[in-house]
Amino acid sequence: MREGIQQLLATDSDVEIVVSCEDLESLMEAIDADPPDVVLTDIRMPPSETDEGIQVAARLRESHPQIGVVVLSQYSDPGYALALLESGSDRRAYLLKERVHDRGQLIATIRTVSEGGSVIDPKIVEVLVAAKARADQSPLAELTPRESEVLSEIAQGKSNTAIADSLVLTKRAVEKHINSIFMKLGLSDEEDIAKRVKATLMCLADRSGAEL
Repeated sequence: MREGIQQLLATDSDVEIVVSCEDLESLMEAIDADPPDVVLTDIRMPPSETDEGIQVAARLRESHPQIGVVVLSQYSDPGYALALLESGSDRRAYLLKERVHDRGQLIATIRTVSEGGSVIDPKIVEVLVAAKARADQSPLAELTPRESEVLSEIAQGKSNTAIADSLVLTKRAVEKHINSIFMKLGLSDEEDIAKRVKATLMCLADRSGAEL
């Protein structure tokens, strides 16, 4: 899979593959030797095959905060995504491996992370929204269908302009929906997109019972 991703990314002139690594130790050594803009990593790798991708993100937050991390995973459990955001949501992305075949989406995710943004796979958002909507007296139940769509876009790290383009709305309409959503969910309307991603996911997880 690593070789396949390399071939996929090699076709984009904006992406330069600095090095390919097989395990956590060699990855960290490569980063120290020649820090990249973004690390694209599997959630599991040797030596323990558990959550090395999450560990990399946490360690780089301390040692190389300017480096973005895109974690590829086969797990739609929100707990993994929330663990990735525990040390901060800026320059972090959690993408399911089924998205890898979509070259455009993968490149867009890498670019967003390199520019300081956040991306969370839509399926993770769907799981959280569905769980929270099932809860008794859930504020999510008060959202209109359009507001639910906008919430999903927010949690993917999209700007108001990008949401407007995606849902074919005016930017002013998106702003009104966002204000309504954050009011209903009890969240302040942060200007920073990365903060909005984390705030939204943490709110959903807290009220749906997802475990970190």
